[in-house]
Amino acid sequence: MSTDAFYTELRRIYSEDRLLTKNAQLVPYESDGLTSFRAKPSGVVLPQTQDEVIRTVKLCHKYEVPFTARGSGTSLSGGSVPVENGLVIALNRLNRILSYEPGQRIAVVEPGVINLKVSQRAAPDGLYYAPDPSSGPVCTIGGNVAFNSGGAHCLKYGMTSNHVLGMKVVLPDGELCTFGGSSLESTGPDLTGMFIGSEGLFGIALEITLRMLPKPERYYTLQAAYDSLEKAGNAVALVVASGMLPGAMEIMDRLSMDAANAQLGDCYPKDAKAVLIVELEGTNEEVEAEKPKLHAVIEESGAHLIDAAKNDAERSRIWTGRKSAFSAVGRLSPDFIVQDGVVPRTKLGEALAEIDRLADKFGMRVANVFHAGDGNLHPLVMFDGREEGALHKAEELAGEIIRLCIRLGGSITGEHGVGLEKRAYFGEMYGEADTDFMQRLRAAVDPLAIANRGKKLPSAEAPALTSRGAHPLEQRGIVSRM
Repeated sequence: MSTDAFYTELRRIYSEDRLLTKNAQLVPYESDGLTSFRAKPSGVVLPQTQDEVIRTVKLCHKYEVPFTARGSGTSLSGGSVPVENGLVIALNRLNRILSYEPGQRIAVVEPGVINLKVSQRAAPDGLYYAPDPSSGPVCTIGGNVAFNSGGAHCLKYGMTSNHVLGMKVVLPDGELCTFGGSSLESTGPDLTGMFIGSEGLFGIALEITLRMLPKPERYYTLQAAYDSLEKAGNAVALVVASGMLPGAMEIMDRLSMDAANAQLGDCYPKDAKAVLIVELEGTNEEVEAEKPKLHAVIEESGAHLIDAAKNDAERSRIWTGRKSAFSAVGRLSPDFIVQDGVVPRTKLGEALAEIDRLADKFGMRVANVFHAGDGNLHPLVMFDGREEGALHKAEELAGEIIRLCIRLGGSITGEHGVGLEKRAYFGEMYGEADTDFMQRLRAAVDPLAIANRGKKLPSAEAPALTSRGAHPLEQRGIVSRM
């Protein structure tokens, strides 16, 4: 591979201000939201058109240069960390809503479009885009596709995969393909579903056709306070067992409430060990019919305080506190790891009690905030990276939480992806036959393994190195220190 020849050809596509190669220019692209992993690319390109992306991918294939597509870099699994000395294709400037048809309830967007912008565009027509990750005001649709993002309302409406009808993609060899279309009905293999959640291993989505939904006529948002995290977890199973399907169910523990209160004022009760947020939505008739049923279940679950939002401002305050919890924890700890395991709803109480036990065992603080409706845990393991061995200890605890999820019949990830962080646990989740099939599928699409090399699959591909402390990948011999 001739690096000089590769960059000579890149300069025919990009002007100097859109081809970044200086050290200071590359630093912002060395990591994503999980800053424990860092790697320096040889360069970053800032395409403005789909054609530039296609030409760049073809060059990467020609010169066998590994590339990583990147949006806003909000990934929390190391999924958008560049390959060492590879190329980053930053897609933020491909940020157009190409078409919007309110009558058909669809929008076609480029990968750099911000998640929240889609709902803002559709709002005048009483429509919105349902997936609502906490990073919605900054994360991109392309990144949501790569990691199959969900959000607080995924219990009722599902993940990104439930709202993408079709895509135009460029494969790792530069070939253009169209998956799906603009209809809710499809025939043949679900290639759209295969691509979503692939973490960039199959190429880059250039156009994404999204399904819009009518905005609910009414919301009813309730907070229930509990004297234990386990009780709050058990309440979720009771709500679902009652036959109700709320738009969202979220749990925050004492630490995450303290963080949110410190950042936004008193959003949550100060005398509770945990709070459960339940939101009903639908027509006025539906919500009115379910309100008394919900209150009866919550009272049965042992809540000592039940409070409902009286207006849109109070509802917004509850959700702003919940969605800012990750960043707010930074007020309590200089560093933290966000985990992303899943357990069956019926095991939530057991899982939370065990996480408390593990935190005591390791002598560390863990803030719990998660999408309770689908059992998607987001424990935040807090540590001080300036202390020798602190990161290693935090990662050990985070790993035990992932193994707990597997033991309870859950998954190693709900929406953050495997990335670099969870590759070490992939084999504990999947058998040899499953893993082999995934490897062969990836090889069929990308024989050179140049698209986001080293992510997701446990292979011989070298991932980026963690910048400080030991990591489970190193312990298992998957990566060695340099």
